[in-house]
Amino acid sequence: MNIGSYIGVLIFASPFIILSLAGYWKLFQKAGRHGWEALVPIYSSYVMLKLSGRPPWWLIWLFVPLASFIVSAGIIIDFIKSYGKFTIRDRAAAILLGFIYLPKWGFEKNTQYLAPSASEGFKENYPKSAKQSSAIEWTQAVLFAVVAAMFIRTFFIEAYVIPTPSMERTLLVGDNIFVSKVNYGARIPMTPVSFPFTHNTIPKFFIKSYWDGFELPYYRLPGFSEVKRGDVVVFNYPQDTINNRPVDKREYYIKRCAGIPGDTVRIVDAQVYINGKTEANPPGEQLEYNYKDTVTDVNPELLNQLHITLYDGHTYRAMTKESADILRRYSNIKSITPVFSPKGISDTVNPVFPNVYPMHVMLTKAIPDYKWNVDNYGPIIVPKKGWAVKLNSMTFPLYERAIEVYENNNLVVKGGDIFINGKKTSNYTFKMNYYWMMGDNSHDSEDSRFWGFVPEDHIGGKALFIWMSWDSGAPLLHKIRWDRFLRGIN
Repeated sequence: MNIGSYIGVLIFASPFIILSLAGYWKLFQKAGRHGWEALVPIYSSYVMLKLSGRPPWWLIWLFVPLASFIVSAGIIIDFIKSYGKFTIRDRAAAILLGFIYLPKWGFEKNTQYLAPSASEGFKENYPKSAKQSSAIEWTQAVLFAVVAAMFIRTFFIEAYVIPTPSMERTLLVGDNIFVSKVNYGARIPMTPVSFPFTHNTIPKFFIKSYWDGFELPYYRLPGFSEVKRGDVVVFNYPQDTINNRPVDKREYYIKRCAGIPGDTVRIVDAQVYINGKTEANPPGEQLEYNYKDTVTDVNPELLNQLHITLYDGHTYRAMTKESADILRRYSNIKSITPVFSPKGISDTVNPVFPNVYPMHVMLTKAIPDYKWNVDNYGPIIVPKKGWAVKLNSMTFPLYERAIEVYENNNLVVKGGDIFINGKKTSNYTFKMNYYWMMGDNSHDSEDSRFWGFVPEDHIGGKALFIWMSWDSGAPLLHKIRWDRFLRGIN
């Protein structure tokens, strides 16, 4: 667990949290409750329901996705009405700027607890509270909740679900994770006009959820750190050659950062080398192994216990080094060895970058044979802002997409000459930083080995922890993986 990531988020959020809790503390005291009750999650909401005259079973809604935001806003609105805050301005202030207005109301003398706002006779005793119907109040609650949730989702933290096994065994399919936007600095939405709580399509209708007629340039707020080697990062898929969506509306991927700007990356027998030095392997890294047993087959239950998996379309089983070492000790295992693509041979069946996707602009008739494959790759230099690369037949295919697509240049080849924005040149200086991303499940991951570099404007955030995990293939009573609840991501 990267403690620094959590500390950074807490430092950023602590002023907002402390001020809000101080406000609730004082408001609870004004209603004859103990101030410390405001510090207890869930129980504080129960107290607010009691003070508002609402039934305690409303707490159930706090555990229902999406509904929890709306009901939370409704609880807050009922709560502040009990203190004489009846206007739409008061409601907006409590939900959107609670860290300012809750302590203000808590410490000022003229704000006092009146009575449960949902009780009989409250509207008769306080006619100002009856100016708007319950339907209008709940509509406002929904609106404010959506605005608050979108603000948090855009600038602070967002939830994602792991859809593929490319990060196993670090992250499993069905893991629900929280991703911090503040660690690297929140990215200002480039396509700001979009339907709330959708990414690029409206579910079930399969139509665009955004309008790309208005786009903003890339800008990122200051963060606590840069992307570092070993970070588990969420980013937009860079090689979007089919849908050609705006950058922030491309599909989300999650991988581990193997190379940062300026690094020279090389892979030898699935071992990553950075700038000529061995890079530490991820704690959950999986490789495929070929094992031979005696007449006695390996017990399938043992394979399950060691999390040894045969993925669809694969010949060999994937496992961690620790699982391989345990399996090797069994008497019915003759041999067990990792499976690597051979050195110095290009894989024509499963080609790697830059041979995977057609190039927009070609300098030569064919892409050179780099003799790279998924296990033996490079060396390749990750572009860094300000780095000038010499463009020739060997480097041009590696950086062509970055120059033309990611950095939005007009790239043309005439004969053997290269023209960038109408000027003949033999080199290019990069305007952005780039990253090299790889999955922990090395033989079942589509990553930079297949589609190249990730530009800095594609970076979404840093994966922090798993808040819930759901195993869709397990029996009903075992679908929730309780052992992964609130687990940090290393």
